[in-house]
Amino acid sequence: MQNFKHIATFTYPHEYLVLKFLMEEENVPFVFENETMIGISPFYSNALGGIRLLVHIDYATYVTELINNLNTPPSNLRVV
Repeated sequence: MQNFKHIATFTYPHEYLVLKFLMEEENVPFVFENETMIGISPFYSNALGGIRLLVHIDYATYVTELINNLNTPPSNLRVV
């Protein structure tokens, strides 16, 4: 995990599903920390610090731009 950078934090899995699909489609190396635990028990989200998106440093700028593009007003696929 040395070459991975924290990009975003989400509270629930439904908040990032579109982003996850797009990253998988582009073969971006990423990891969602706490994803399984919060999927099992959603009320632990705040206690665990949320679901953290870690992306390989070579793709950090690309994923940040992808999140920003999803959040711009013309897009209907807003990432929470």
